[in-house]
Amino acid sequence: MEVKNKDLWVFIETDEEGKARNVGLELLTPGRKLAAAQGGELVGVVIGSRVDEAVKSAAAHGADRIISVDGPEFRRYTTDAYTDAFYILVEKYGPTAVLIGATCVGRDMGPRLSCRLKTGLIADCTALDIDEASGNVAWTRPAFGGNLMATILCSDHRPQIGTVRPGVFKKPEAESGRSVEVIREDIHVPAERIRTELLEDIKEAGGALVDLEGAEFIVSGGRGLGGPEGFAPVRELADALGATVGASRAAVDAGWIPHSHQVGQTGKTVAPKVYIACGISGAIQHLAGMSGSDVIIAINKDPDAPIFSVADYGVVGNLNEVLPILTAEIKKRKA
Repeated sequence: MEVKNKDLWVFIETDEEGKARNVGLELLTPGRKLAAAQGGELVGVVIGSRVDEAVKSAAAHGADRIISVDGPEFRRYTTDAYTDAFYILVEKYGPTAVLIGATCVGRDMGPRLSCRLKTGLIADCTALDIDEASGNVAWTRPAFGGNLMATILCSDHRPQIGTVRPGVFKKPEAESGRSVEVIREDIHVPAERIRTELLEDIKEAGGALVDLEGAEFIVSGGRGLGGPEGFAPVRELADALGATVGASRAAVDAGWIPHSHQVGQTGKTVAPKVYIACGISGAIQHLAGMSGSDVIIAINKDPDAPIFSVADYGVVGNLNEVLPILTAEIKKRKA
């Protein structure tokens, strides 16, 4: 593809109501730095149905310019409709790089788009920078099961495309009243081009939606809980705090709690205000998913557990003794 400018694009993912999902707004933070380093503008790309609110959100959170595609066929994500629309936009405007959230939508659209554009895709990134020697985006992602971090450059083809995990970056502060250029592209995809239809969106089999990525407080349990019954005091503490329950991979693999609660390399990347790790040793795969939390509190009976190396506060003790005391104290103070 011919590069026509030095602009960096961020895909602003929308929900069925046309509102911007957090992941796209989060990517405006690294997008600003990368666009400035490349000498281009930060462009938000909004695709959806009735997306005026998403356009306003992208403007308030820092986009220099917004390209909007609005149509009923984009209300729910489909591979064909979104890929066709995004491909047309890229071919027309020729950006140098594109950031996409590593969500179910982004992980589906990103590879299809990169293949059609005959360029590469760096998936599941957890850090972004500029390689000073080449001027290319330096995409960093876990490799070998999370035991190593690999930095990858896309030197020969354009645009450079990567998917980035939700929760890795924080949203820029909103600035109400920002006036930016909005380009509204009239793109429509014929019904016969769209080969799939979403019939039902099941949030979680047998339970309620687990919004780890949007949670401000998370209480997570690991192998140290000893079994599924060990999550009872974790849930009590979470209820007292108004927090969401998380878990390590060990607890999920053991069948103690559903995968939708998993935090870490093969789960969700989170960045809450407070993250409480209960009985979690702190393997690198888990740390990769929660080290961006504002405050980390670790509770573990092993004083040498790696989790203490990233914790702001640590409690060495038996969970069955510490958690009830902590829960009672929180309830007392809230009362």
